[in-house]
Amino acid sequence: MFIKEFLQLRRDRVTFAMMIVIPLMQLLLFGYAINTQPTHLPTAILTQENTDVSRAIVAALKNTSYFEIVRTTQSGTEMDHWLRAGSVQFAVEIPAGFERALRRGETPALLVAADATDPVASGTALGALNGVLSSALSGLRGLPDTTSTAAFEIRQHRRYNPAAVTRINIVPGILGTILTMTMLIFTALSVTREIERNTMENLLSMPIRPLEVMLGKIAPYVAVGFAQAALIFVAGFFVFGVPVEGNLILLAALSVLFIIANLSIGYTFSTLARNQLQAIQMSFMFFLPSILLSGFMFPFAGMPVWAQWVGEALPLTHYLRIVRGIMLKGAGMCDLAHPTLMLAGLMLFAMMLAVTRFRRTLD
Repeated sequence: MFIKEFLQLRRDRVTFAMMIVIPLMQLLLFGYAINTQPTHLPTAILTQENTDVSRAIVAALKNTSYFEIVRTTQSGTEMDHWLRAGSVQFAVEIPAGFERALRRGETPALLVAADATDPVASGTALGALNGVLSSALSGLRGLPDTTSTAAFEIRQHRRYNPAAVTRINIVPGILGTILTMTMLIFTALSVTREIERNTMENLLSMPIRPLEVMLGKIAPYVAVGFAQAALIFVAGFFVFGVPVEGNLILLAALSVLFIIANLSIGYTFSTLARNQLQAIQMSFMFFLPSILLSGFMFPFAGMPVWAQWVGEALPLTHYLRIVRGIMLKGAGMCDLAHPTLMLAGLMLFAMMLAVTRFRRTLD
Protein backbone atom coordinates (compact mmCIF):
# COMPACT_ATOMS: atom_id res chain seq x y z
CA MET A 1 0.00 0.00 0.00
CA PHE A 2 2.90 2.29 0.83
CA ILE A 3 4.49 1.69 -2.60
CA LYS A 4 1.10 2.06 -4.34
CA GLU A 5 0.54 5.51 -2.84
CA PHE A 6 3.97 6.71 -3.97
CA LEU A 7 3.34 5.45 -7.50
CA GLN A 8 -0.04 7.17 -7.59
CA LEU A 9 1.50 10.38 -6.29
CA ARG A 10 4.18 10.24 -8.96
CA ARG A 11 1.54 9.88 -11.67
CA ASP A 12 -0.43 12.85 -10.31
CA ARG A 13 2.18 15.48 -11.13
CA VAL A 14 -0.08 18.45 -10.36
CA THR A 15 -0.68 17.30 -6.77
CA PHE A 16 3.00 16.56 -6.29
CA ALA A 17 3.92 20.01 -7.61
CA MET A 18 1.41 21.66 -5.28
CA MET A 19 2.99 19.91 -2.27
CA ILE A 20 6.29 21.55 -3.14
CA VAL A 21 5.17 24.90 -4.53
CA ILE A 22 2.70 25.90 -1.80
CA PRO A 23 5.22 25.77 1.11
CA LEU A 24 7.80 27.59 -1.00
CA MET A 25 5.24 30.25 -1.92
CA GLN A 26 4.28 30.75 1.72
CA LEU A 27 7.93 31.05 2.73
CA LEU A 28 8.63 33.57 -0.03
CA LEU A 29 5.57 35.70 0.63
CA PHE A 30 5.85 35.81 4.41
CA GLY A 31 9.60 36.23 4.34
CA TYR A 32 9.97 38.94 1.70
CA ALA A 33 6.62 40.42 0.67
CA ILE A 34 4.89 40.94 4.03
CA ASN A 35 5.83 44.08 5.95
CA THR A 36 3.76 45.33 8.88
CA GLN A 37 5.77 48.58 9.04
CA PRO A 38 5.35 49.95 5.52
CA THR A 39 7.77 52.47 4.08
CA HIS A 40 7.92 54.66 0.96
CA LEU A 41 4.24 55.48 1.22
CA PRO A 42 2.96 57.65 -1.68
CA THR A 43 2.63 61.26 -0.53
CA ALA A 44 1.35 64.44 -2.16
CA ILE A 45 2.51 67.97 -1.32
CA LEU A 46 0.05 70.86 -1.38
CA THR A 47 2.18 73.98 -1.10
CA GLN A 48 1.00 77.58 -1.20
CA GLU A 49 4.50 79.11 -1.04
CA ASN A 50 7.98 78.43 -2.35
CA THR A 51 10.37 79.29 0.50
CA ASP A 52 13.37 77.83 2.27
CA VAL A 53 11.10 76.29 4.89
CA SER A 54 8.79 74.63 2.37
CA ARG A 55 11.76 73.24 0.45
CA ALA A 56 13.29 71.95 3.69
CA ILE A 57 10.03 70.18 4.56
CA VAL A 58 9.82 68.54 1.14
CA ALA A 59 13.49 67.48 1.33
CA ALA A 60 12.97 66.00 4.79
CA LEU A 61 10.01 63.96 3.61
CA LYS A 62 12.01 62.70 0.63
CA ASN A 63 14.95 61.70 2.81
CA THR A 64 12.91 59.67 5.27
CA SER A 65 12.00 56.08 4.48
CA TYR A 66 8.35 56.53 5.39
CA PHE A 67 7.25 58.95 2.68
CA GLU A 68 7.75 59.08 -1.08
CA ILE A 69 6.74 62.30 -2.83
CA VAL A 70 4.84 61.26 -5.93
CA ARG A 71 2.66 64.32 -6.64
CA THR A 72 2.78 68.09 -6.06
CA THR A 73 -0.12 70.47 -6.44
CA GLN A 74 -1.52 73.85 -5.45
CA SER A 75 -5.15 72.74 -5.61
CA GLY A 76 -7.01 71.32 -2.65
CA THR A 77 -9.59 69.75 -4.96
CA GLU A 78 -6.91 67.80 -6.77
CA MET A 79 -5.45 66.64 -3.47
CA ASP A 80 -8.87 65.38 -2.33
CA HIS A 81 -9.27 63.48 -5.60
CA TRP A 82 -5.93 61.73 -5.14
CA LEU A 83 -6.87 60.65 -1.61
CA ARG A 84 -10.27 59.34 -2.68
CA ALA A 85 -8.76 57.47 -5.63
CA GLY A 86 -6.05 55.95 -3.46
CA SER A 87 -3.26 57.45 -5.56
CA VAL A 88 -1.60 58.81 -2.40
CA GLN A 89 -1.61 57.73 1.22
CA PHE A 90 -0.72 61.13 2.69
CA ALA A 91 -1.13 64.77 1.70
CA VAL A 92 0.98 67.45 3.42
CA GLU A 93 -0.32 71.01 3.08
CA ILE A 94 2.08 73.95 3.58
CA PRO A 95 -0.15 77.03 3.92
CA ALA A 96 0.72 80.48 2.63
CA GLY A 97 2.69 82.57 5.12
CA PHE A 98 3.97 79.53 7.02
CA GLU A 99 7.63 80.64 7.04
CA ARG A 100 6.78 84.22 8.01
CA ALA A 101 4.64 83.03 10.92
CA LEU A 102 7.35 80.60 11.96
CA ARG A 103 10.04 83.31 12.07
CA ARG A 104 7.74 85.54 14.12
CA GLY A 105 7.18 82.77 16.65
CA GLU A 106 3.45 82.52 15.97
CA THR A 107 3.32 78.68 15.99
CA PRO A 108 1.85 78.07 12.50
CA ALA A 109 0.18 74.79 11.62
CA LEU A 110 0.91 72.16 8.99
CA LEU A 111 -2.02 70.07 7.83
CA VAL A 112 -1.33 66.39 7.20
CA ALA A 113 -4.23 64.45 5.70
CA ALA A 114 -3.90 60.67 5.84
CA ASP A 115 -5.92 57.94 4.19
CA ALA A 116 -6.77 56.04 7.38
CA THR A 117 -8.82 53.30 5.72
CA ASP A 118 -5.75 51.17 6.51
CA PRO A 119 -4.75 52.17 10.08
CA VAL A 120 -1.61 50.03 10.03
CA ALA A 121 -0.17 51.76 6.98
CA SER A 122 -0.76 55.30 8.27
CA GLY A 123 -0.15 54.97 12.02
CA THR A 124 3.61 54.44 12.07
CA ALA A 125 4.35 57.13 9.50
CA LEU A 126 2.23 59.73 11.31
CA GLY A 127 4.00 58.95 14.56
CA ALA A 128 7.41 59.67 13.04
CA LEU A 129 6.34 62.80 11.18
CA ASN A 130 6.86 65.31 14.02
CA GLY A 131 10.46 64.33 14.66
CA VAL A 132 11.31 64.33 10.96
CA LEU A 133 10.06 67.86 10.36
CA SER A 134 11.54 69.27 13.57
CA SER A 135 14.98 67.97 12.65
CA ALA A 136 14.67 69.34 9.12
CA LEU A 137 13.83 72.88 10.25
CA SER A 138 16.38 73.04 13.06
CA GLY A 139 19.23 73.83 10.68
CA LEU A 140 17.64 76.89 9.07
CA ARG A 141 18.83 80.33 10.18
CA GLY A 142 16.51 82.76 11.86
CA LEU A 143 14.05 80.15 13.08
CA PRO A 144 13.22 79.33 16.69
CA ASP A 145 14.53 76.12 18.21
CA THR A 146 12.23 73.52 16.67
CA THR A 147 13.66 70.65 18.70
CA SER A 148 12.96 71.95 22.19
CA THR A 149 9.86 74.13 21.74
CA ALA A 150 6.62 73.80 19.85
CA ALA A 151 7.66 76.17 17.07
CA PHE A 152 4.95 74.81 14.77
CA GLU A 153 1.94 72.54 15.02
CA ILE A 154 1.15 69.44 12.99
CA ARG A 155 -2.56 68.92 12.59
CA GLN A 156 -3.27 65.37 11.59
CA HIS A 157 -6.50 64.64 9.78
CA ARG A 158 -7.17 60.90 9.58
CA ARG A 159 -9.71 60.75 6.81
CA TYR A 160 -12.35 58.08 6.26
CA ASN A 161 -11.55 56.26 9.54
CA PRO A 162 -10.61 58.89 12.14
CA ALA A 163 -10.98 56.52 15.11
CA ALA A 164 -8.74 53.88 13.45
CA VAL A 165 -11.43 51.20 13.89
CA THR A 166 -10.08 47.95 12.47
CA ARG A 167 -13.40 46.46 11.44
CA ILE A 168 -14.10 49.40 9.13
CA ASN A 169 -11.06 48.34 7.14
CA ILE A 170 -11.54 44.57 7.47
CA VAL A 171 -15.24 44.10 6.70
CA PRO A 172 -15.14 45.59 3.15
CA GLY A 173 -12.10 43.42 2.49
CA ILE A 174 -13.95 40.32 3.67
CA LEU A 175 -16.55 41.00 1.00
CA GLY A 176 -13.96 40.61 -1.74
CA THR A 177 -12.15 37.73 -0.04
CA ILE A 178 -15.23 35.55 0.39
CA LEU A 179 -16.35 36.20 -3.18
CA THR A 180 -12.91 35.26 -4.48
CA MET A 181 -12.82 31.98 -2.59
CA THR A 182 -16.35 30.82 -3.37
CA MET A 183 -16.50 31.95 -7.01
CA LEU A 184 -13.19 30.28 -7.83
CA ILE A 185 -14.19 26.95 -6.33
CA PHE A 186 -17.70 26.95 -7.85
CA THR A 187 -16.54 27.28 -11.43
CA ALA A 188 -13.23 25.44 -11.03
CA LEU A 189 -15.28 22.29 -10.50
CA SER A 190 -17.67 22.89 -13.40
CA VAL A 191 -15.85 21.16 -16.28
CA THR A 192 -13.98 18.60 -14.14
CA ARG A 193 -17.30 17.53 -12.61
CA GLU A 194 -18.60 16.81 -16.12
CA ILE A 195 -15.54 14.64 -16.82
CA GLU A 196 -15.74 12.64 -13.59
CA ARG A 197 -19.49 12.05 -14.00
CA ASN A 198 -19.02 10.90 -17.61
CA THR A 199 -21.32 13.62 -18.92
CA MET A 200 -18.65 15.46 -20.90
CA GLU A 201 -19.55 13.70 -24.15
CA ASN A 202 -23.13 14.91 -23.86
CA LEU A 203 -21.85 18.44 -23.28
CA LEU A 204 -19.56 18.34 -26.31
CA SER A 205 -22.32 16.99 -28.52
CA MET A 206 -24.56 19.99 -27.87
CA PRO A 207 -24.79 22.46 -30.79
CA ILE A 208 -23.24 25.38 -28.89
CA ARG A 209 -19.85 27.06 -29.08
CA PRO A 210 -17.22 27.05 -26.29
CA LEU A 211 -18.00 30.67 -25.47
CA GLU A 212 -21.66 29.79 -24.98
CA VAL A 213 -20.69 26.85 -22.77
CA MET A 214 -18.62 29.15 -20.57
CA LEU A 215 -21.30 31.83 -20.32
CA GLY A 216 -23.97 29.26 -19.58
CA LYS A 217 -21.92 27.71 -16.79
CA ILE A 218 -20.91 30.94 -15.04
CA ALA A 219 -24.24 32.79 -15.41
CA PRO A 220 -26.04 31.01 -12.51
CA TYR A 221 -23.14 31.70 -10.17
CA VAL A 222 -23.30 35.43 -10.91
CA ALA A 223 -26.65 35.50 -9.12
CA VAL A 224 -25.24 33.36 -6.29
CA GLY A 225 -22.25 35.67 -5.90
CA PHE A 226 -24.44 38.76 -5.94
CA ALA A 227 -26.60 37.25 -3.18
CA GLN A 228 -23.48 36.54 -1.13
CA ALA A 229 -22.25 40.09 -1.62
CA ALA A 230 -25.62 41.51 -0.58
CA LEU A 231 -25.65 39.37 2.57
CA ILE A 232 -22.14 40.44 3.59
CA PHE A 233 -22.90 44.07 2.82
CA VAL A 234 -26.07 44.08 4.94
CA ALA A 235 -24.26 42.37 7.83
CA GLY A 236 -21.38 44.83 7.61
CA PHE A 237 -23.72 47.82 7.69
CA PHE A 238 -26.14 46.74 10.42
CA VAL A 239 -23.97 44.47 12.58
CA PHE A 240 -20.50 46.02 12.33
CA GLY A 241 -21.52 49.61 11.63
CA VAL A 242 -19.42 50.04 8.47
CA PRO A 243 -20.44 53.33 6.83
CA VAL A 244 -21.60 53.59 3.23
CA GLU A 245 -20.61 56.96 1.79
CA GLY A 246 -20.86 56.24 -1.94
CA ASN A 247 -23.31 55.10 -4.58
CA LEU A 248 -24.80 51.65 -3.97
CA ILE A 249 -25.70 51.17 -7.63
CA LEU A 250 -22.07 51.74 -8.63
CA LEU A 251 -20.95 49.31 -5.92
CA ALA A 252 -23.39 46.67 -7.16
CA ALA A 253 -22.32 47.07 -10.80
CA LEU A 254 -18.61 46.81 -10.04
CA SER A 255 -19.24 43.89 -7.70
CA VAL A 256 -20.85 42.01 -10.58
CA LEU A 257 -17.78 42.80 -12.70
CA PHE A 258 -15.56 41.37 -9.95
CA ILE A 259 -17.73 38.26 -9.63
CA ILE A 260 -17.56 37.58 -13.38
CA ALA A 261 -13.77 38.05 -13.33
CA ASN A 262 -13.35 35.42 -10.60
CA LEU A 263 -15.79 33.05 -12.29
CA SER A 264 -13.80 33.35 -15.52
CA ILE A 265 -10.56 32.53 -13.71
CA GLY A 266 -12.17 29.56 -11.98
CA TYR A 267 -13.52 28.32 -15.30
CA THR A 268 -10.01 28.55 -16.75
CA PHE A 269 -8.76 26.31 -13.93
CA SER A 270 -11.52 23.82 -14.70
CA THR A 271 -10.26 23.51 -18.29
CA LEU A 272 -6.71 22.86 -17.08
CA ALA A 273 -7.42 20.38 -14.27
CA ARG A 274 -8.00 16.68 -14.88
CA ASN A 275 -10.08 16.09 -11.76
CA GLN A 276 -11.84 18.02 -9.03
CA LEU A 277 -8.94 17.69 -6.58
CA GLN A 278 -6.58 19.41 -9.01
CA ALA A 279 -9.16 22.13 -9.63
CA ILE A 280 -9.39 22.88 -5.91
CA GLN A 281 -5.60 22.87 -5.60
CA MET A 282 -5.28 25.37 -8.44
CA SER A 283 -7.92 27.56 -6.81
CA PHE A 284 -6.01 27.53 -3.54
CA MET A 285 -2.78 28.41 -5.36
CA PHE A 286 -4.52 31.49 -6.75
CA PHE A 287 -6.34 32.37 -3.51
CA LEU A 288 -3.19 32.34 -1.34
CA PRO A 289 -1.37 35.23 -3.10
CA SER A 290 -4.70 37.02 -3.51
CA ILE A 291 -5.30 37.24 0.22
CA LEU A 292 -1.66 38.09 1.03
CA LEU A 293 -0.70 40.49 -1.79
CA SER A 294 -3.96 42.35 -2.39
CA GLY A 295 -3.72 44.66 0.63
CA PHE A 296 -6.39 42.80 2.60
CA MET A 297 -4.20 41.48 5.42
CA PHE A 298 -1.07 43.61 5.03
CA PRO A 299 -0.47 47.16 3.70
CA PHE A 300 -0.07 47.08 -0.06
CA ALA A 301 2.19 50.13 -0.15
CA GLY A 302 4.68 48.47 2.19
CA MET A 303 5.38 45.52 -0.09
CA PRO A 304 8.43 45.33 -2.35
CA VAL A 305 8.01 46.34 -5.96
CA TRP A 306 7.93 42.80 -7.31
CA ALA A 307 5.16 41.86 -4.87
CA GLN A 308 3.16 44.93 -5.89
CA TRP A 309 3.45 43.92 -9.54
CA VAL A 310 2.09 40.48 -8.68
CA GLY A 311 -0.68 42.09 -6.65
CA GLU A 312 -1.68 44.30 -9.58
CA ALA A 313 -2.40 41.14 -11.59
CA LEU A 314 -4.96 39.94 -9.02
CA PRO A 315 -8.64 40.99 -9.27
CA LEU A 316 -8.98 41.19 -5.48
CA THR A 317 -6.42 44.01 -5.31
CA HIS A 318 -8.48 46.27 -7.52
CA TYR A 319 -11.80 45.28 -5.99
CA LEU A 320 -10.55 46.16 -2.51
CA ARG A 321 -9.72 49.64 -3.77
CA ILE A 322 -13.18 49.87 -5.30
CA VAL A 323 -15.21 48.64 -2.35
CA ARG A 324 -13.24 50.65 0.23
CA GLY A 325 -13.33 53.70 -2.00
CA ILE A 326 -17.11 53.58 -2.42
CA MET A 327 -18.07 52.53 1.11
CA LEU A 328 -15.57 54.54 3.14
CA LYS A 329 -14.57 57.47 0.91
CA GLY A 330 -17.65 58.11 -1.20
CA ALA A 331 -15.57 57.71 -4.36
CA GLY A 332 -17.22 57.99 -7.76
CA MET A 333 -16.51 56.45 -11.13
CA CYS A 334 -13.94 59.12 -11.99
CA ASP A 335 -11.98 58.24 -8.85
CA LEU A 336 -12.18 54.51 -9.54
CA ALA A 337 -11.46 54.53 -13.27
CA HIS A 338 -8.08 52.81 -13.00
CA PRO A 339 -9.08 49.83 -10.80
CA THR A 340 -12.26 49.39 -12.86
CA LEU A 341 -10.34 49.22 -16.14
CA MET A 342 -7.81 46.82 -14.62
CA LEU A 343 -10.59 44.59 -13.34
CA ALA A 344 -12.31 44.57 -16.72
CA GLY A 345 -9.02 43.77 -18.46
CA LEU A 346 -8.32 40.82 -16.16
CA MET A 347 -11.85 39.51 -16.74
CA LEU A 348 -11.51 39.66 -20.54
CA PHE A 349 -8.09 38.01 -20.44
CA ALA A 350 -9.40 35.14 -18.29
CA MET A 351 -12.39 34.67 -20.60
CA MET A 352 -10.19 34.52 -23.70
CA LEU A 353 -7.85 32.04 -22.05
CA ALA A 354 -10.74 29.86 -20.89
CA VAL A 355 -12.40 29.74 -24.31
CA THR A 356 -9.10 28.98 -26.04
CA ARG A 357 -8.26 26.23 -23.60
CA PHE A 358 -11.72 24.68 -23.84
CA ARG A 359 -11.40 24.44 -27.61
CA ARG A 360 -8.23 22.43 -27.17
CA THR A 361 -10.09 19.92 -25.03
CA LEU A 362 -12.46 19.27 -27.94
CA ASP A 363 -9.69 17.63 -30.00
